[in-house]
Parts: sequence; C-alpha cells; structure tokens
Amino acid sequence: MNARPDQLRALLKQYFGFASFRPWQADIIGDTLAGKDVIAVLPTGGGKSLCFQLPALARPGLTVVVSPLIALMKDQVDGLRAAGVAATFLNSSLAPAEARPRLRGLHQGEFRLLYVAPERLMLSGFLEDLKRWRTNLFAVDEAHCISEWGHDFRPEYRQLSALRGLFPEVPMMALTATATERVRRDIVGQLHLREPACYVASFDRPNLTYRVSAKTGAYRQVLDFLRARPRDSGIIYCQARRTAELLAGKLSADGVSAAPYHAGLNAPERTRNQEAFLRDAVRVVCATIAFGMGINKPNVRFVIHYDLPKNLEGYYQETGRAGRDGLPSDCLLLFSPGDRVKYSRFLDEKPDPQEREIARAQLEQVIHYAETATCRRAFLLGYFGEKLGAPTAGPRNPAAPAASNTSGEPNAPAEPVNCGGCDNCLTPRQTWDGTVAAQKFLSCVYRIREKTRFGVGIQHVVEILCGADTEKIRRWGHHRLSTYGIGLEHSRAEWSAIGRELVRLELLRQDAARFNIVELTEAGRAALRLRQKITLTRPVTAPGPEKRRIGDIACDEALFERLRVLRRRLADERGVPSYIVFSDVSLRQMARFYPRTPAEFSRISGVGDAKLREFGAVFLDEIAAHLRTHPRQIFAADSFSVVATPPGRVPEA
Repeated sequence: MNARPDQLRALLKQYFGFASFRPWQADIIGDTLAGKDVIAVLPTGGGKSLCFQLPALARPGLTVVVSPLIALMKDQVDGLRAAGVAATFLNSSLAPAEARPRLRGLHQGEFRLLYVAPERLMLSGFLEDLKRWRTNLFAVDEAHCISEWGHDFRPEYRQLSALRGLFPEVPMMALTATATERVRRDIVGQLHLREPACYVASFDRPNLTYRVSAKTGAYRQVLDFLRARPRDSGIIYCQARRTAELLAGKLSADGVSAAPYHAGLNAPERTRNQEAFLRDAVRVVCATIAFGMGINKPNVRFVIHYDLPKNLEGYYQETGRAGRDGLPSDCLLLFSPGDRVKYSRFLDEKPDPQEREIARAQLEQVIHYAETATCRRAFLLGYFGEKLGAPTAGPRNPAAPAASNTSGEPNAPAEPVNCGGCDNCLTPRQTWDGTVAAQKFLSCVYRIREKTRFGVGIQHVVEILCGADTEKIRRWGHHRLSTYGIGLEHSRAEWSAIGRELVRLELLRQDAARFNIVELTEAGRAALRLRQKITLTRPVTAPGPEKRRIGDIACDEALFERLRVLRRRLADERGVPSYIVFSDVSLRQMARFYPRTPAEFSRISGVGDAKLREFGAVFLDEIAAHLRTHPRQIFAADSFSVVATPPGRVPEA
C-alpha cells in the first residue's frame, strides 16, 4: 500500500503532534508501506519507533514489534495509548486474567500494534495466531541483539531467523542505534532480508557534551556534579553491582534521590526502581549495563560513567540515553589510568584466547578515547566510519569497510576540528615538548626489535625504561639494552600514557591480533632518525568551570517549572511517566509561546488530537494563571534551538 505524503503528515500530527518528519523517516515509512524490507540504523532518540508506528496507522492489519525488554514494551504502549493509538503487549509480566482480554482483542482485530518478546513470538501456537491476525509487518527493535558481533548479543533473537520462511509475504524492518558494517551484514543474513532498503543515520548527537575527567575522589566528583544540576535526572553506570548499590546508598544519604539497578536485584525491586526513575520519583539511577536498553525517558539530562566502559559501542549507546528530546545533556566519564590495569586482569580470566584478545583491543580503544587530546566527537564518529561535519545526504555503500573499524584506532579527521561540545574543544588541554621522552620510547622499541627479533607490548617497554628487574627482562636480556633504566624521570603511569599517545600519533603501531605488541611505523622511524620535535598532551585532569551548553530552548523558566509540577500530577493520576503526558520540549515551547487558545496550543510540538482533548484545557488554564501574576517574557528569534540529529540515507544495496 502507498499513502500520499499529505496523508502521512496528517496522521503524524493527529496522533503524535508533530508537523513534519525528521530526515529520512518519511523515506523509511514509504519503503515499508511499499512492502520492502528495511534496515534502519538511527541514533538513540533519532525517531526509530515512529518508522513502524505510523505505517501501522496507515493501513489495516497488525504490526508486530519484537522487543527485548518488558519495561520497553510497557513504556511504548503507554505512550501510544496516550496518543490514541490502539496498541498492546504480551509478555511474562502479565497474569492470565490480564492477558486474556488482550488476546481476545487481537482475535477481534482491535489493535494496530502488538509488542512481544522473541521467545513468546516463536511459540508454535502463537505463530498460528499471527497468521489469523493479519500481520502486515514484523519490526525487530534492537536488532543488533541478533548478531554475535553486536555488543549485546541475545541467543533468543536467533530464533527470529525462522520468520521469513513462516511469513514469506510479510515485510520486515530491523532497527538499531548501533551497528557496524559487520553487524549490519549479520542482521540482514540472520533475518533473511530481501534486498533491504538500508538507512544508516549520522552517529552525531550534537546536543550531547562529552567530557572525561581524571578520577580524583570519584564520589565527591559525582556529588558536586549532581548538586550543580539539582533538577536534572540521569544515569550513573558502574561496572560492579556492589558499586551501584553503595553509590545509590551514599547519594540518598546526602540528599540526592537515587536507586540501584542491576541483575542481582529481584525482578519486583528492579521494576520498582525503574518505574520510580521513569516517573521522576527518583532522580538518579546507579546501574550496571543491565539498565537502559530501549528506555524511552526523553529528559535524561546526564549520563556518568563511574567506571571505564568495556567498549566504544556500549559507551556510545549508553551516552545516547541522554538528551533523547534534543535538549542539551552531559556525558561524563571518570577515568584513571589504573582502570586499564584493573580491567586487564579481568580479561586475563576469559578462557577463550580469541575472545580475550578482542576484548583487550576494545578496551584499548576506550583508553585511547579517554586519553585523546583531539575532539572526542570526531573520535567517536571516526570509530563508526563517519567524519565530523561531512554531509550525510547522498549515497553511501552499506557494506563499505569504513563503516566499521576494528583496527584499534579511529578514522582520524583529515584536519583539526572543533565541535564546540566536548571538553577538548571547549577547554583544550595543555601540551608540552615531549621530544626527548618520545625519542627514548621509540628508541627502546627499536632496540628491543633489533636484539630479540620480536615485539613486545607497551607495558614491557615501560618496565625497560624504568629499569624494572623482572623475569622476562632477564630471560630476554633486555636489561643489557642501552635504553634500560633511562626513563627514571617519569613514573610508569606517565610512560604508559606517553606510549599510548605515540600510538595515537601514528608513530607506533599497536597490533591487536598479536597481543597488542607495538612496532615503529614509517613516521616513527623518520621521527627517530631526524629527531623531529614531538608535542605531547598533558593527561586529563579534574574539570574546570563548564562552558555554556548549546542548543537550549529559551523560555520562561518559572512557567516551565510550574508546568512540570502540573505534568507530574497528571502523570501520577494516570499511573504513567511524566513524559507520556508531554516532553520537556513541549513544556518549554508552552513556556516560550504562551498559547491562549486550543488552536494555538495544538501548534505546540507533541500536541496531537488526543492530547489536545485530554490536556489542552488544564494546561491553558495553568498558563493563563501564571500570566495573571507574571509578565510575559519576550525571546529573541535565534534563541530557540532544539538540536536535530541529521541522519543520512544509504540506498538499497
């Protein structure tokens, strides 16, 4: 079925309250309605859900959404019902008495969308029901879970490979926020997608500010960060369950409403803590990586990594849970060089050598990100094969190697860039003349290769420079090298940082396939031979004053707070999260434009027909009451800016 663009825009406004599509949403929806298979890689907050929700409203039949998390299903269904969309979910959280009326409604054709977990979907009796329910689309959300190369592989997703044979005429849509070229290929193969239309959006999230801070008294750093943002909510990611528990307890004792979330809690407690966060009853969740996938809370204003993430894919997705509404949000990583040693020990316990080396290479990429002195946004985008500032419209080959990077180094920008939204661009770090230190390090690498004919890792080079007396150094005769003990002016941690920076400067090459040994590059040999000047960067430190965040919506802050209180009350009365009523973007527009009539209120972003009927009068009354005691504020035209994520399209392969 093909729907006219004006019909789709009318549905968009009627149900979701938006006047126009985000870039490429209309293309994805058009391909889906034309019966094509689609794979869409859109960033968190990039509007993936709308790509299958709107087609469900444009034609008869049932759209089946495969979702990995119970909380995600309930969250999305609550939002759809508030918008007047007939949607439901089936999962293990429902008692039989709750499931029966939903099944009855499905048999009677009452629903347009059904959310279901993969293990429930693939039950034989359920598959027979789907044939009777006129299924017109399978939308596989978080599709990277089907790939062993994805960062969150789930074996139960593999069962979905049987869907194509069982429903050969039903088109399929695969959606994810993070998928390298290898993962995309695997998704297409596992789901047996037929010549899919492939959309890979920009990975840039311009409203996010990325910062890395030296970990110097981590708890006090976190507490100061939170006290500087007394009304903001966010997520703090920890590696260990115990850390999440202790951190939540200390924050609560210090007056910050916080709750833990990890796999060690029983299911009711996890659900209770998550619901409290979604409903703004708890401001901060201290969580392991078990928390967050698919969480639709748009007003998460910060994500803190209390510990080092395991890989850049996970880090990107976790930071992407901030600022889904396009408003400015912060991402802070607390980093200590000692973290590398600690996590390396964990990796040594992995029994599979190949898995161990892959994990070690991924950890090195995270270390490079934490220590880089260049633009962090450009570094992240380079990892995903994208260049900061490059146009995203136009052809890109979905199988191009540049879309995935397994070398351990990002695709560096051709020239220095300044994104205006990371610590290195906002407050560049100090540099120093590191020529002598670099010469010593490079010379040591050269002497090791010259004497023993094999390479070693950075830490072994450091031990030689510092004159360590180890069994390996004695066995290989490295204590007799001319570079043995010549680096006592720097600590081992400082030498390690110097070695890693020489890798980033491409004077050394680090080979992840051979236990991360380092070797001189041609540029490194030239620098050593010609004694070229080499500038190095000081390590990350605790942050100074933060510069202004970009992309906010200027509005009447007093009215905005008043509307937030009203929104919370209305949400609590209905038993849903606050953002189900309206997003922060909608409230800020109300507090900027002061709508007085239903017609004016309907022009606010996010106000569809159902929400206009249910909430229009009460919000208009609140705005009018505010204006009786406060003057109307006037804002400059250029002070209104919700940052939009600019996706790009990849044509059919």
